[in-house]
Amino acid sequence: MTDPYVQDPSQIEDQANPGKLGPEAVEAAPAAPAEEQPVETQAGSDRKRKKKEKKKKTLGQEILSWVGTLLLAVVLAMTIRALLFEPIRVDGKSMLETLQDGEIVLVTKPSVLLGNFKRGEVVICRFPGRNTPRSVHLGAPLDLQFVQHELFVKRLVALPGDSVAVQDGKLYVNDALVQEDYIVYPPMQNFGRVVLGEDQYMVMGDNRASSHDSRSRDVGPISRDMIVGKAVYVLLPLNKIRPIR
Repeated sequence: MTDPYVQDPSQIEDQANPGKLGPEAVEAAPAAPAEEQPVETQAGSDRKRKKKEKKKKTLGQEILSWVGTLLLAVVLAMTIRALLFEPIRVDGKSMLETLQDGEIVLVTKPSVLLGNFKRGEVVICRFPGRNTPRSVHLGAPLDLQFVQHELFVKRLVALPGDSVAVQDGKLYVNDALVQEDYIVYPPMQNFGRVVLGEDQYMVMGDNRASSHDSRSRDVGPISRDMIVGKAVYVLLPLNKIRPIR
């Protein structure tokens, strides 16, 4: 007769060793997750390749890039000065008291390029024979030659077809007296009446007592292509900023 209180020895062993499982209870332990490796995409690979290509830029390419940028800036500056505006320094006292020696004036170009001129405007102009040939020697194939023109600031007093005369310190255009309130130093000599031709413009300094201008034989009336621009504003010195009238 089996004692109901006596357990099977195998069951007793299993209870005493809970870590030991029978064949029915064996279950596979989950494997440790493998460490994920970063996957490089095609786009990322392309970006890295492009960065490497940029880094491979040679010194010669860098120099060419800077030279190209510099040349572009020079061309842009020259275009602005030729077609739009530029600052010019007044050198001399022929325009006293309208302009003072050493002042910097703003000179505009569009109206001159379009041929819009008015009597009484202050202009920047060239005089006949007042230029200096210049050359830059860079080696025979690259030698550069140009002409440097001396510029003058004067007042445009008469246009093509006008008659001009100076009598007793007064200016007459088309036989009518011109009111010039800006004249502080009137001319000391008369200027005989002349009639301007088709492409002739008469310019004079506001300091009529000491100005080398169209009244002089070596200058005379100037042509339209000798007028560079119109002086419209005094820029410097800062305490003298003003429009030019």
